[in-house]
Amino acid sequence: MAALKSSTNASRQHYEVAVVGAGQAGLAVGYFLARQGRRFVIVERAAEIAPAWRERWDSLTLFTPRRYSALPGLPFPGDPDGYPTRDEVIAYLERYAETFQLPVELNSELKRLELGDDGSFRLELEGATITADQVVVATGPFQTPYVPKVAEKLSADVFQIHAVGYRRPHAVPPGAVLVVGGGNTGFQIAKELSATHKVVLAIGARQKPLPQRLAGRDLFWWLTKARILDKTVESRLGRKLSTRDTLIGSSPRDLKKRHAVELNPRVVDVDGRQVRFEDGSELGIDAVIWATGYRSDYSWIKLPIFDENGRLHHRRGVTDVPGVCFLGLTWQYTRGSALIGFIRDDADFIAHKIAEYQRTKKPTDVGTTLGAAALAEPGSGERM
Repeated sequence: MAALKSSTNASRQHYEVAVVGAGQAGLAVGYFLARQGRRFVIVERAAEIAPAWRERWDSLTLFTPRRYSALPGLPFPGDPDGYPTRDEVIAYLERYAETFQLPVELNSELKRLELGDDGSFRLELEGATITADQVVVATGPFQTPYVPKVAEKLSADVFQIHAVGYRRPHAVPPGAVLVVGGGNTGFQIAKELSATHKVVLAIGARQKPLPQRLAGRDLFWWLTKARILDKTVESRLGRKLSTRDTLIGSSPRDLKKRHAVELNPRVVDVDGRQVRFEDGSELGIDAVIWATGYRSDYSWIKLPIFDENGRLHHRRGVTDVPGVCFLGLTWQYTRGSALIGFIRDDADFIAHKIAEYQRTKKPTDVGTTLGAAALAEPGSGERM
């Protein structure tokens, strides 16, 4: 992959746009920036692209069919009605970066982002500093794994791990396993573990279960046909949907009946190996998988783009600081904003905002354009 580099160059370089994160969001906006002929770079903290996908469990399968799992310009290979695995997604994203010669700098963790004295943005990386007219933060929703403080009260001999560290059932010691978290991740891990372990799933907030297929068609066919995925967070329906999580292809009833997984309410306390639940019941456990989600970590951003509670303030990814945008956030604009196959519209929107902003700046000699190599579509059938 000629476009992927391991960053060891400490020299100072200037770009029109610096994109932070080489996952699906960073690569998607990179595609549009390359089409514009921008001088840009995509910096990635990890040694390989798409680190968030690599941190998921081995058997993960997407609930979006391949026809709804592609980035702009490159169809997802294979049966369009089949469901891609984690490894297929990783391979696809690697091929995407190579196909469009996207300028990805690996091993480039961003330590600090601030506004420089000359009006450009200063990005302090591990061993290097670069500047840019504009910045796109595309680090996505999976940043810092969240584990509740009650975990500290578990005995040292109890195996515990966040879902980000779970890979396969045989890596979990034998015995009773408590999976904490009633979202899609918690349900899928509990289902997989049930074949080899006694499993209990602790559910806090109940989520609406939706079938994977309905009347012979995939759920996302119906959602697309009904244009539900187009409803924005500014619409009445969008505001309602954005506060409700859904289970896709899983349900409490199915998990209990077909997989013999015991369902308990929220965990409220822990004492050694004993876990107490909201209904007063208790359980002795040997292992815990915390499928309790993630929290954002933007401590490295030294710009006035957060409210008094530390929450990012933006409108469709555009912040109050001119030249700083975000991409890939959950419900950034629609339900599809954080889904691999539906991020195109937001990426295209951000790329247009970048073009508008760049036209207002004084033309400068930016040298050879990076990432503009040979963007002829590889085959037909481009989709969202």
